[in-house]
Amino acid sequence: MIYSVHGKLIAKEPSLAVVECGGVGYACRTTFYTLGQLGSVGETVFLYTVLSVREDAAELFGFATKQELQCFRLLVSVSGVGSKAALSILSDLSPDQFLLTVASGDSKALTRTKGIGAKSAQRIVMELKDKIAGESIGLLAGTETAAVSAASQSTGNVGEAIEALVTLGYTQSEVAPIVAKLDPTLSSSELIRRTLQEFGKNRA
Repeated sequence: MIYSVHGKLIAKEPSLAVVECGGVGYACRTTFYTLGQLGSVGETVFLYTVLSVREDAAELFGFATKQELQCFRLLVSVSGVGSKAALSILSDLSPDQFLLTVASGDSKALTRTKGIGAKSAQRIVMELKDKIAGESIGLLAGTETAAVSAASQSTGNVGEAIEALVTLGYTQSEVAPIVAKLDPTLSSSELIRRTLQEFGKNRA
């Protein structure tokens, strides 16, 4: 098992980073997120890796953080989700965004990734939501994911506000992080107003 690679970045292409270690170039399939974290060709880089060995091929996958590595492993553990689909999802969503998306049950957000249909997205959420909410993944995701998960499952004013915002066309993973930071004793209309106000600030 190759746990990691540490060396000079000698090539950088869409979905691929080649790292030279001890005179050997290791071609690591990766995400746009990790490529964005790496420096320029010629610089020293470090990637956590997963080696996948099949009858017809052996592929090495590299990730800039342990968090993204664990997200990849979670995804490929889902029935019907292969490494290509996992890389595509993690190219569209940062590790934090992916964890928040699953924790909030927002399967719709996953369908924005090319090749991920509604059934596949729902299966990913169904199979991983409890794992991500568990203690070990909760530590990985941090308190923000726990807060978002709690907000997404809330009833009362918080639940009503999220439901109304989803009806307006937003996704749970977009609105839940904002609502989770607001005072839950506020009325649903005030929660909606402040969330929309925050969206306006972000887009300004």
